[in-house]
Amino acid sequence: MSRKTILITGASRGIGRAAAIQAGGRGWSVAVNYVGNRDAAQDVVEAVKAAGGEAIAIQGDVAVEADVLGMFEEAARLGPLDGVVVNAGIVAPPQPLVDMSVERLRRMFDVNVLGAYLCAREAARRLVRSRGGKGGSIVLISSVAASLGSPGEYVDYAGSKGAVDTLTKGLAKELGAEGVRVNAVRPGLIDTDIHASGLQPDRAWRLGVNAPLGRPGTADEVAEAILWLLSDASSYASGTLLDVSGGR
Repeated sequence: MSRKTILITGASRGIGRAAAIQAGGRGWSVAVNYVGNRDAAQDVVEAVKAAGGEAIAIQGDVAVEADVLGMFEEAARLGPLDGVVVNAGIVAPPQPLVDMSVERLRRMFDVNVLGAYLCAREAARRLVRSRGGKGGSIVLISSVAASLGSPGEYVDYAGSKGAVDTLTKGLAKELGAEGVRVNAVRPGLIDTDIHASGLQPDRAWRLGVNAPLGRPGTADEVAEAILWLLSDASSYASGTLLDVSGGR
């Protein structure tokens, strides 16, 4: 199994954290991006090292271009990148669109859409062979909300993930000849603390029982899909939207 160097945005909690630790278990080097909670990010760094990998923590807001540029520069301390996981994202408290403020909408799209595009752009610049990269894999974290629409709760979040799906499809076609694969993982109801940030800490368990598999998923289950798409085992997968949603 080849060793890899990867950057994961939003890796201080939830799915990003699980992916970082699993990467460490493969002996990979991981740049752990976080926006505010340095202690949580440092805990992930230590967990990656304990699992057998190398890691550093890098602060940065994906919605701020200067932060994204700095994040990729600092990640280079670990060596040339083999892959990037564009994971950082936000939700907000449930609301119908008629009640959403422009401030909420702007922040949602700044982080989840602009942030994803900025990170994907910088990943492409470093991975493509025509610019000195060695090829690699970009994995974007979308959501099944993109196809379900999340009415009455998160139509803004769902729309932002629809943009991620489109980015995945288009960028895969742009970068295929450059040796870069681009795929998205679309989680369903996953038991992570992102729901608490939307003021619904019990949401995954409350709604997850209605999934065909009868339960919410775990961050580790989503991370397994991410690690597969980063690995050489998925060498012919590109432009794929991989649902990890318990059948929803």
